[in-house]
Amino acid sequence: MSSEPIVTDDAPRNDNPYSQGVRAGDTLYVSGYGPVDPETGEDVKGDVQAETEQVLENIAATVEEAGGSLDDVVKVTVYLTDLDDYDRVNEAYGEQFAEEPPARVCVEVSRLPDDVRVEMDAVAYLG
Repeated sequence: MSSEPIVTDDAPRNDNPYSQGVRAGDTLYVSGYGPVDPETGEDVKGDVQAETEQVLENIAATVEEAGGSLDDVVKVTVYLTDLDDYDRVNEAYGEQFAEEPPARVCVEVSRLPDDVRVEMDAVAYLG
């Protein structure tokens, strides 16, 4: 099986050695995104809910570029620098995944790039 990198200007891009997403057959693996506005390249300012909303927009843009939508996401990993933010992240997350939420893992980490508070990666099934 071959894989195909997914590239979109609607999600943050950088010079680091990884793809925004990689499609392998019917499965799309979306790299971890922080709350970076793809138009400005800057982190979104505001509370952790605003950061979470931007992270999910970045994931959605990558999934859409591969021909899917957030409805196709089957697994998400959430990385938080403070588990005290868990409830506020869940509020923003729940707005995007209200009907049939994907499987999920949430872990507290000591630090994320650019000292943001939340990052997520995802797996989508595009079959």
